[in-house]
Amino acid sequence: MPETSFAEISLLLLICAVIGGLFVKLRQPALIAYIVVGVVVGPAFLGLVTAHEPIELLAKVGVAVLLFVVGLKLDISHVRHIGPVALATGLGQLAFTIIIGFGIVMLLGKGMMEALYVAVALTFSSTIIIVKLLADKREIDTLHGRIAIGFLIVQDVAVVIAMMAMSAMRGAEDAAVINVIASLVGRIAAAGVLLFVAMRYILPRVIAMMAQSSELLLIFAIAWGTALAAFGEWAGFSHEAGAFLAGFSLASTGYREAINARLTGIRDFLLLFFFIDLGSKLDFSTLGDEVVPAIVLSLFVLIGNPLIVMTIMGYMGYRKRTGFLAGLTVAQISEFSIVFVAMGITLGHVGIEALGLTTLVGLVTITLSTYMILYSHPLFSRISPLLSVFERKRPFREIAVEQQVVIDERPEVVIFGLGRYGRRLLAELHKNGMPVLGIDFDPETVKHLRKDNLPVQFGDGEDDTFVDGLPLSKARWVVTTLPLVEANTGLMHAIRASGFSGKIAGVVRDRTHGRMLADMGCDRVFNLFEDAANYAVGIFTAPHSPSSERKD
Repeated sequence: MPETSFAEISLLLLICAVIGGLFVKLRQPALIAYIVVGVVVGPAFLGLVTAHEPIELLAKVGVAVLLFVVGLKLDISHVRHIGPVALATGLGQLAFTIIIGFGIVMLLGKGMMEALYVAVALTFSSTIIIVKLLADKREIDTLHGRIAIGFLIVQDVAVVIAMMAMSAMRGAEDAAVINVIASLVGRIAAAGVLLFVAMRYILPRVIAMMAQSSELLLIFAIAWGTALAAFGEWAGFSHEAGAFLAGFSLASTGYREAINARLTGIRDFLLLFFFIDLGSKLDFSTLGDEVVPAIVLSLFVLIGNPLIVMTIMGYMGYRKRTGFLAGLTVAQISEFSIVFVAMGITLGHVGIEALGLTTLVGLVTITLSTYMILYSHPLFSRISPLLSVFERKRPFREIAVEQQVVIDERPEVVIFGLGRYGRRLLAELHKNGMPVLGIDFDPETVKHLRKDNLPVQFGDGEDDTFVDGLPLSKARWVVTTLPLVEANTGLMHAIRASGFSGKIAGVVRDRTHGRMLADMGCDRVFNLFEDAANYAVGIFTAPHSPSSERKD
């Protein structure tokens, strides 16, 4: 009954808003709240969900839009510049997690196909959650942030390939493996040719016409995504793979950001129904048997995945801190993991028990890893001595970047953090003839500023060894514009340990941060917003001078 379905969905949205608000207050991802809502309103507890068909339809559209947005972000130019470390780390983490995870699941007494699905699901980390957390911490443009985003892209590509591969096995249990592989390669090749023709000759003209209206552009994007999703399912792949390719086909157009901005809210809204549908279908009579396996696999994801990343990055010449911070971003499984296993149920490869196990692992790892990433710097400070095994005696890759600049003179001012404020301060002091040196942990920022002939150096201000090697003997001031209290705590400790005897100035955006810096021994604190407001008040309240009066 339509009226009943409408009222039911309205009630579900209201419950999601309330519980979602509570989870946001607890600094937890909203998707956990949605799964909790699905569990609570499902047959295990309140039994409020009866409109299964409309909710399931909305859930399928939500997954299609999610994969479309992921494909939309995968610009070909970005793929070319992922870099060797992101590619090696991404592929290495995928391979080792699948092999080790498969062995663990088999030891837990599961079947081979279930072990394969769960092991693959354990490799995928949530790009949405990680990007959100890194953005909130202002670490997107740090070295570990860029590397993490790089291997998350590798994972996003891998999940689509995995979906295609598993879809190709539909009804092919009796077929030879070579036939399945040949069929998959053939369909991928055909899809690639059709996609190339569409991207080269058709889509640029169509989307340029649609872009004349922002509403029409949004409708076209959704129509294109769902159409290719349906075509992908018809062609023997999956609607998830088709939706991804639809997004990828538009990723190189000039309208990518506009489409993404308009789809974000719709994606989040529709994806809500996927997690509600998922939670409402969980059978708690089977989940009871999955608690112990879920704990074992959760520990593997929370500890094993970061260790795999740290091992690979340490071997490639990165410091243990960079490897640790990047490794934490794979300490959880993602919504794609659940989508992937749910697809396996649809294809008849695995049972509902595999979905319950994956969901439990997702709930545990997403919740705990969120806190691990939020408090990554204090966590690293506590366990740093235990992580030396993951660092070469000479981390050559980071040292090579640090030594690319030669400092000709002893700076009087050293600035840590070259964001908008830091780089402007560096440029103005350099312009006025002040011997100054800028330090930043983002290699791209360092590269761009060097092109402007500014004295900058790549480095980590929280690394005692790096700070001790800086020319601080004649410096009168050290200025920190780092946005995080934890980062400034490490920097202050490193500066004092180096024997620096000058003064330290801190640039903050709120009073709480300013008070903390003062308590740590900062000699001068600049509050960006308060100082700017005070300066403006001085201008507005100053007596009018004849030269400042407007002449008609």
